[in-house]
Amino acid sequence: MSNSIAELRKTIASAQDLHAVVRTMKALAASSIIEYEQSVAVLADYYRTVQLGLGLCVRNGGNIILPPNQHSGAAAVVVFGSDQGLVGRFNEVACERTLASFGSRPKTQFWAVGERVRAPLQDAGLSVDVLFGVPLSVRAIVPLVGEILSQYEAGFSRGELNQLHLVYNKTMADATFAPESEQLLPFDENWHRDRSQCVWPTKVLPEEIGVATTTLSGFMREFLFVSLFRACAASLASENASRLAAMQRADKNIDSLLTELSGNFHRLRQNEIDAELFDVLAGYEALNAV
Repeated sequence: MSNSIAELRKTIASAQDLHAVVRTMKALAASSIIEYEQSVAVLADYYRTVQLGLGLCVRNGGNIILPPNQHSGAAAVVVFGSDQGLVGRFNEVACERTLASFGSRPKTQFWAVGERVRAPLQDAGLSVDVLFGVPLSVRAIVPLVGEILSQYEAGFSRGELNQLHLVYNKTMADATFAPESEQLLPFDENWHRDRSQCVWPTKVLPEEIGVATTTLSGFMREFLFVSLFRACAASLASENASRLAAMQRADKNIDSLLTELSGNFHRLRQNEIDAELFDVLAGYEALNAV
């Protein structure tokens, strides 16, 4: 019985250590969600400003429609996932959305952001052409966006690419997440029409300074940058939301396990004390009987 009690002590100590780790991960995930969601909210005004600038360029005669058949290039689909586990079905959900939207399209390159999302994509029969690491902070998103844009621009200049799409998970109001797909390039006729109808917030319209094509090019690059940044930040927020939900389930399960283990420990300990008392009483009665 002493061996059983010793084993229970070790099991309870291990469960308590795991409990502390889970609670730490819960706190980190909760703080990360706030950080990434705030970065998305901060970019909302800037995104609106870029959209207004593009709309002004379009109304002034700028033509930025890029026909999908401009050349025989492929479409690049950037799938945002995770590099770490304990995120539930986060990567599988992104993979399922990718398959539903692009699985049957010919001439498509799939670029994975995160080692954990590459495996389900490959298991589904898709070839992952480029793998990017997942940023670990808001500041680290900027270099990742630069890498993606550079990769696309290089492929476009060689005639290998002519479309850019994003697939990522986005947090919902009830603390869950849902997959989202977004087309960044080409700027089609619908996009051109929406931008030309964009209403300027004041009565005085601004004027372009300098070369119109340079201004247009600058707004286009900012639009791509902000769109990629928002998608990445939204993905990171939903990743941490999924991890927080997983840690909450683990926390609840460990609480139940500790309650059960503590009950077993106290019961065994009481049985051992009772056995020792019975031995003492039996010895006392044996002495009195002599």
